[in-house]
Amino acid sequence: MFKISKEIKSFLLVSVGILLFVFGYNFLKGQSLLKSQKIIYTIYPEIEGLIPGAKITLNGLTIGSVTKADFLPGSTEILITMNIRGDVNFSKNSQAILYETGLIGGKAISILPNFNSGKLVITGDTLNSSIKPGFTELVNRQIAPLQQKIVSTLTSVDSLFSGVSNVLNKDTQNNLKITLENLSVSLENINKASVVLSDLLVSNQDTFSNTMENLSTTSKNLSTITDSLTAIKFAYTVKQYEIVANNINQLLISLEAGEGSAGKFLKNDSVYDRLDNAANALETLLNDLKQNPKRYVHFSIFGNKEKSEDK
Repeated sequence: MFKISKEIKSFLLVSVGILLFVFGYNFLKGQSLLKSQKIIYTIYPEIEGLIPGAKITLNGLTIGSVTKADFLPGSTEILITMNIRGDVNFSKNSQAILYETGLIGGKAISILPNFNSGKLVITGDTLNSSIKPGFTELVNRQIAPLQQKIVSTLTSVDSLFSGVSNVLNKDTQNNLKITLENLSVSLENINKASVVLSDLLVSNQDTFSNTMENLSTTSKNLSTITDSLTAIKFAYTVKQYEIVANNINQLLISLEAGEGSAGKFLKNDSVYDRLDNAANALETLLNDLKQNPKRYVHFSIFGNKEKSEDK
């Protein structure tokens, strides 16, 4: 029977260990020694956070890994070498998107496949590239305008406080202090007045109650009076007053026209002249009566003696 020496056993053991190590390393990187692989490339202006071994995904499924990252000759752009599964087919016009896997998960590359245009990707092809903003970058984009607004607001607030500080000088502060003291005194007086008013209301509660009852009675009486006034036929009364006013108006018109005795008396001057002449004659008669009463009055204690003597 053939015997294997210790040296051969050791060599075989080391060889198997090396093969297992290489297989495991490639497996962890998404590569498989048992399946065909494609080596493709893409170019980014910067790849901060992307390291060799980062996964390559297609629709969320890992299909390979980044094997190398280095500068392009004579340029600052970075060439990324990717090793993907050979059985995965998509157009060479597909796009390699660099994205952030999480806050602490680093970065990876997602293939945005294009199945309808161009030839299928093969080893050595270079895909178009783009960078998807990460969470941190999005937050920074949102915070930047907010930061500017906050700075502007703080500047405005600082200006406002400066203005207030200039306005509230020592004299103004003293005046404000005095005003607040006066306001405190006023509030205290109002409080005292409210207490006095409360005491007054309590002490005169019966009087106020009687007053309210009297007001209620007066209100009822007024209601009765208004009902009585409502019952009066104002329209009929007003109509009667209109008739009387028309009659008086007609009477005045007749007097103005000189109609009737009263009208003639007011408008005919001859009547006035006759009355004036009669008044003058009466006045002359009275004067003569005063001066010569014996012409008009004859009397004697002894009868008609004086009369016979005159004859």
